[in-house]
Amino acid sequence: MKKYISIYFILAAVLFTASCKKSYLDENPPSAYTPETLNDSLGYEASLVGLYNHVSTIFSWADQQGWVSVWQVGTDVANATANQQAVEIPYYNYNLLTPTDIAAERMWNRDYVLINLSNIIISGLDNPSLTTIGAKGKSSMSAEARFFRAYAYNNLATLYGGVPIITVPLTGPKTDFVRAPLDEVNALVVADLTFAAANLPAINDMKTNSKGNKLFGRANKFMAMQLLAEAYLRMGKPDLAEIQAQTIISSGQFSLIQKRYGLKSSLPGDYYSDMFQAGNIRRSQGNTEAIWVLEQENPSTVIGGITGNPQQRRVWGAAYHNLSGMALADSLGGRALGRLRLSNWVIYGLYQNNDIRNSQYNLKRRYYYNDPAQPALFGKIVPYAGPDTLFKICPHITKWYQFDPNDTFGYSMIKDFMLMRLGETYLLLAEAQFKQGKMQLAADNLNVLRQRAFADYPASGKLLAADITLNLILDERARELIGEENRRMTLMRTGTLVERSLRLNGNDVTHPTTGLTVTHNLLPIPLNEIQLNKDAVLTQNPGY
Repeated sequence: MKKYISIYFILAAVLFTASCKKSYLDENPPSAYTPETLNDSLGYEASLVGLYNHVSTIFSWADQQGWVSVWQVGTDVANATANQQAVEIPYYNYNLLTPTDIAAERMWNRDYVLINLSNIIISGLDNPSLTTIGAKGKSSMSAEARFFRAYAYNNLATLYGGVPIITVPLTGPKTDFVRAPLDEVNALVVADLTFAAANLPAINDMKTNSKGNKLFGRANKFMAMQLLAEAYLRMGKPDLAEIQAQTIISSGQFSLIQKRYGLKSSLPGDYYSDMFQAGNIRRSQGNTEAIWVLEQENPSTVIGGITGNPQQRRVWGAAYHNLSGMALADSLGGRALGRLRLSNWVIYGLYQNNDIRNSQYNLKRRYYYNDPAQPALFGKIVPYAGPDTLFKICPHITKWYQFDPNDTFGYSMIKDFMLMRLGETYLLLAEAQFKQGKMQLAADNLNVLRQRAFADYPASGKLLAADITLNLILDERARELIGEENRRMTLMRTGTLVERSLRLNGNDVTHPTTGLTVTHNLLPIPLNEIQLNKDAVLTQNPGY
């Protein structure tokens, strides 16, 4: 998809230039891409591609390298280490989380820029004077933009509650925003995703590029359904969520990865780890489980291949190279910094030994000296003891491994982001069924994942209807999606952030979770936005 993007890069770059500004209240869509001048399919295609590029900035912010940690530390799954950056500190020391927090402001900004860019496209396509694109083409393009608008508003609703609703492009400063009730925000999310699901293609029907390759990186109807299932769960409508998730599964267009495939299938590993190997993540690369992959390319070969410098490898991996006797290696994922550490609950309490998601290929627990310059140590096991276990040789997931021999320092991670996959669909379906009291159906769907995870299933891993609770489902989400899901948003969506974080991960030896209360089920509205909004009251969330 990024090669397709590069065709339009110069045009698309103009479109999202506004995203560099600090406050969304100051956003001015460039005049070359206002609805009055977007007038053909090429221009709209460039604008749509720009939405993907902008979404990538949510995941690739490198100015604050702890950005990735913000969404994991101070929850049940991870803690900041002594090698933390700074931006993540208020997300475990909640006493410091205030309306001036730069992470809360960053997410607010990214989502509202995405909304404005989407509105430019939607409004232009709705203009009856646009006659160069047919009705079907307009509907398909509008559906793609509406998906992204709903994606942004669903983020905002989860993180902040009711927020200002904007459905037309902003062409100048506006200083009289008011927060809409959450029900109104939810209604817009549902309307946009329903339209998107009805007008986007199925994944097997994606259009092709000039080389005849299907553009699986572009939006498909199942992306809209998956997001709608999650949104319905947040809204307390599990019956409607069940329909969306079940439709995806019943479509037959996706299947769980259950056998080795791809670039390293002949090397030691397993089928679960294959799914996260660079070069294996896309549907075109054999990943039948992928619903939405945000594709990235090396900018040295594809202009605009990434935005920023993604930090996932450096944050999630261990700083093993700082240990005498250890050298940088592809097999250890390249250079990382260990800015976060999995919680003791994850390391010691979450997995059964024979769960494939806990295999040595998916959760690295042991290291062997690998520096040939130190032959006395070479090949011996690194002792797991002392402070080194906290970030230099801490157990870590391997999902973000990525090594570039031309960039051994590894400042940037160039790897696709798998944002939706079928494994999560089963988890959403089970959650929806649990909330309706359909315990056996919930157990059956969780057992689909458990059967994939346990080689000796049902002797190991099988769940019964009596086992099903929300906490069990959230445990299973951690096993299946750790490092992929935004754990903070999941716990905020399910109203479990406070209870689970304090019960399972409240006493970390380095950076314990402190000050966490029900206030933090929502983030603060950025103070900068409140102060700039001089002609109306933009109310703050309670407790801030």
